[in-house]
Amino acid sequence: MLPVRALVVGSAGQVGRELLRTCPAGVEVIALDLPDIDICDGDGVRRTLQEIRPGVVVNAAAYTQVDKAESEPDLAFKVNAAGAGTLARATRAQGVRLVHISTDFVFDGSRAQPWKPEDPAEPLNAYGRSKLAGEIAVAAEAGDMAVTVRTAWVYSSSGGNFVKTMLRLMATRDEIGVVTDQVGSPTWARSLAEALWDFARRPEITGVHHWTDSGVASWYDFAVAIQEEALVRGLLDREIPIRPIMSAGYPTAARRPAYSVLDLRSSIAVLDRRPQHWRKSLRVMLDDIART
Repeated sequence: MLPVRALVVGSAGQVGRELLRTCPAGVEVIALDLPDIDICDGDGVRRTLQEIRPGVVVNAAAYTQVDKAESEPDLAFKVNAAGAGTLARATRAQGVRLVHISTDFVFDGSRAQPWKPEDPAEPLNAYGRSKLAGEIAVAAEAGDMAVTVRTAWVYSSSGGNFVKTMLRLMATRDEIGVVTDQVGSPTWARSLAEALWDFARRPEITGVHHWTDSGVASWYDFAVAIQEEALVRGLLDREIPIRPIMSAGYPTAARRPAYSVLDLRSSIAVLDRRPQHWRKSLRVMLDDIART
């Protein structure tokens, strides 16, 4: 059962916004983001928790600029590792449950089968290393007062994400190329938020767990689906060619895992919740955009 008061940290991000939209009935949510809370400021975090006295904290605050993290790893580690540890230490000291969000990028993607929570984590990039360090810090500082939930390929109707980028490019270009040799599970932020509330209400669930929408796609598959569904809803007025390209033909500062599908079976069992297929989630999200 959820406590009557919950604190969402990082409430201005795409997951944070969906946590506010999906808040269960009877729960008072306090939404904070910079500059009102800085998870790297230990004294500030402690004061905030003492003032608000939440029963659970959901940490949606993170440094998420994957490529930029290669040139500023210190900042990525400050937020994703040290900041997560600071928040975990403060919540544990005040007896508050912490739900922390991590990423599929902790894995190197070197095999073609879904990654289990207990599989060895070997990140390929600075962002992934910072998030793995955050997982370790949360476990060390909060112990059984915390649960870490890894997710992947998150998008929503707000903020910067793959879906929004594709819609913009498809509306302004005559052709685009999209990587076809990176495979994962596109995940609507609202689907993730609903699962996070389930994790929040189950204090007996600790350690590391996985949650994404179901199904598997390459970035190319995802882009094709976005165009198809957007055309049906009138969000695009023309169809353009989408070329499948290899990662080598689209170099980025940060290396990405080739296969980062997460194994959800343990989470499905403990939550008694089944994930929605990513294509269905995409349709509902685009319906939201079309209505507004």
